[in-house]
Amino acid sequence: MSQYNNKQRAAALRYSEENNQAPIVIAAGAGYTATKIIEVAQENNVPVYQDDALASLLSQMNIGTEIPPELYQAVADLYLYFLKHGEPDAPATAPSPEAKPSSLPEMPDFSEE
Repeated sequence: MSQYNNKQRAAALRYSEENNQAPIVIAAGAGYTATKIIEVAQENNVPVYQDDALASLLSQMNIGTEIPPELYQAVADLYLYFLKHGEPDAPATAPSPEAKPSSLPEMPDFSEE
């Protein structure tokens, strides 16, 4: 396992029905960048949800790209969680396992070749 695989990863999404068909990745990264994404979200009262598998996939995507159809269900489940439960009391902490979004599909490698 590489040292890179042990780093925290984070991604921020934005969705606008008027402008997009799917949520867009507006920030993504690992390590220090991931920490800053979470800090900025918390400072601006943006809900933060910990899902290592989803963050790993989204953090590999280019900024400004729509999420792929394979992630629609996982992201929709995440949005529904926030609609039902509001902001978590402890940002960046995953809720109980029964509240977690559905399993993620196998995804292609989004890293640059």
